[in-house]
Amino acid sequence: MVARAPRKKMYRSMQGRMIDIEKLRAANESTQAVGNMNVNARGDVIGARGKIVTPKETVIKKYYEQPKGMASDTVVSKRMPAPRKEAPKQVAKPTPVASKTAPKKTASKPKTEAKSKKGIDAALDGLE
Repeated sequence: MVARAPRKKMYRSMQGRMIDIEKLRAANESTQAVGNMNVNARGDVIGARGKIVTPKETVIKKYYEQPKGMASDTVVSKRMPAPRKEAPKQVAKPTPVASKTAPKKTASKPKTEAKSKKGIDAALDGLE
């Protein structure tokens, strides 16, 4: 079997034009990307006046050198250091204070002959 040449990926725009995305990317590799990362469209880190500070290959190599999510053999404690133990201080005992309790207020209804009244008569009794 003979391997075929890779086909170019062509896209149709809304206006019906055919666009080759790979050709468009290659033409704009050195253009600064939009955003705050200071990189060009290729992925190189850009310095002042558009000069390449760090090439894409170095950035990728550095990324893959750092293992992510692996357990380390050494224990790294991020706790705060333990406070120094000092001699216990003598604390004065609080003296009991006599608390004054407020008398409970209870609303008392005047007792009337509500037992003999029922229904609307009992409900209208207190509205006079």
